[in-house]
Amino acid sequence: MTMHGHATAPAAAGRLCSTVTFDRVLLVADEKGVRIGKPLVEGAKVTAEVLGVAKGPKVEIVKVRRRKSSRRHTGHRQGYLMVRVTAIEA
Repeated sequence: MTMHGHATAPAAAGRLCSTVTFDRVLLVADEKGVRIGKPLVEGAKVTAEVLGVAKGPKVEIVKVRRRKSSRRHTGHRQGYLMVRVTAIEA
């Protein structure tokens, strides 16, 4: 995520025009350099504004059994939050 850039996050509890805080940050890059967490960066958090809810591409699951006239077809679309990053605290 970049400052004031748009990103998507897995859909969680978030309302339109509210703020969301991500406290599990894996990597922070700023003018001081790049800090990589092991597994998380200590004390870093990202604050973002929720822009809306979107769905990802449809994933189709097809299971066909040969010579049995049997098939199963299901699909899944993952929900995402569209967010705009407002602050990055390292």
